[in-house]
Amino acid sequence: MGATKSEEFTLKDNRIANYAKALAHPARVAILNLLIKKQACICGDIVDELPLSQSTVSQHLKELKQAGLIKGDIDGATVCYCIDEKEWKVAKERLNQLFDSYKGTNQCC
Repeated sequence: MGATKSEEFTLKDNRIANYAKALAHPARVAILNLLIKKQACICGDIVDELPLSQSTVSQHLKELKQAGLIKGDIDGATVCYCIDEKEWKVAKERLNQLFDSYKGTNQCC
């Protein structure tokens, strides 16, 4: 597998790419929508809400957590997840900056 050379890009660009990667699967978007809708930490309910196995949901939660979009607290054998409000705000600002930077000149293609 080839090297990504991600170290050649700015921290900001890498962070945006990590958010994009986390958002790049419909199951992860569904998990985020569920967490937003519930407005609380959710433990085992996530698997009940999605047509996916526990292990698949766990993998998607891991990706979202690595990107910083969610956080999880361990309570005994259970892990409860919610939106990480601080990182969510940063992600929103960075993604908005990227999309807002395009002025739409219609001079191409």
